[in-house]
Amino acid sequence: MSLVLARRALILGGLSAFAPLSIDMYLPALPSMTGDFHTSDTTLQLTLTAFVIGLAAGQLVLGPLSDALGRRKPLLAGLALYVLGSVLCAISPSPALLITARVVQAIGAAAGIVISRAVVRDLYSGTAMTRYFSTLMLINGVAPILAPVLGGQILRLTSWRGVFVVLTVFGALLLAAVALSLPEPLPTELRTPARPRSILRAYRTLCTDRGFLGYALSCGLMFAGLFAYIAGSSFVLQNVYGLSPQAFSLVFGLNGVGIVLAGQLNRRIVGRFSERALLRSGLLSSFAGGVGVLLAVLLHLGLVGLLIPLFMLVASVGLVFPNASSLALAEHAKNAGSASALLGVLQFVIGGLATPLMGLGGQGTALPMVVVMASFGTLALLAFLFLAPRRSAVGELPEVIVA
Repeated sequence: MSLVLARRALILGGLSAFAPLSIDMYLPALPSMTGDFHTSDTTLQLTLTAFVIGLAAGQLVLGPLSDALGRRKPLLAGLALYVLGSVLCAISPSPALLITARVVQAIGAAAGIVISRAVVRDLYSGTAMTRYFSTLMLINGVAPILAPVLGGQILRLTSWRGVFVVLTVFGALLLAAVALSLPEPLPTELRTPARPRSILRAYRTLCTDRGFLGYALSCGLMFAGLFAYIAGSSFVLQNVYGLSPQAFSLVFGLNGVGIVLAGQLNRRIVGRFSERALLRSGLLSSFAGGVGVLLAVLLHLGLVGLLIPLFMLVASVGLVFPNASSLALAEHAKNAGSASALLGVLQFVIGGLATPLMGLGGQGTALPMVVVMASFGTLALLAFLFLAPRRSAVGELPEVIVA
């Protein structure tokens, strides 16, 4: 990989990692924040809710804007907004101002997430696009693992405000990198008007495209299962199965490595196998893993009996996400920003259902988590089988790379 391509991959990977870094890095600080603000856990949990809402709303707006104005201007504006929001978070004197600052930060982060996917669609198509999404899994798979660890280490040196200072620096570095090293990938002649009617028409086209919905829902439902794992695994593995925090971190890290390895396997074999075939394999692996974790809990197969299918289920993300993203965006080059936005919003909206659903089963058992994971994995496979077209245009496209 040339220096230019490596720099581009680092920039786009960093942009796509905004969500896990901004959400997971400050989670270890929540207990100390409740003490500093003299407020309840519930109030501070609104900072998470506000961020997710801002992230979804920001993608819906910034995706179409990037189709109209090009990628650089909305991206630079979004990164500047992220830096501003992070500074406001670091100096917030009250929970209300912190919640507001998190919304500002989230809208800026949305620019990085939605436009990075659109840039990949601008520069690549067919197998090359899928390979590139698989390359980004190196960063996307590691970020959720390292973010809480990094946040914990920061708290050993400073207060929770230091976490937001680090996020400010991260946003500023990406802002400088984009300004200096990422040229505009969308030519003027390929841009679409930013009129409300045009934006609504683009979203209507996407929502009535059965293929796009099949791939986007497969990805979103898979993300919901992953979200259930992220939200529930600490409680299940430590409180139910008795793992120490260190052992849990090891298991969590190994599952993250599984995502990375599956993504890199996908990068190597795509082309020999179609994106549709690889996506089907990933969804079948997720389904089998979901059935496995469910049986492990119902039949009391113990920790090892749970961890093996759990690894299979989590690692399958590395096959599902790159291929589903590539297939969903393949036919929407002219409105890649809108398509990327809807793809991202579906992930967060459906993923947001996972946590409250796990609360319905009570505490002291792993059953709620594995039922939710298995259910969403099954729904993802069904969405693929019944909505996605039998033949994929992506598998038949030549490999196209824009230098």
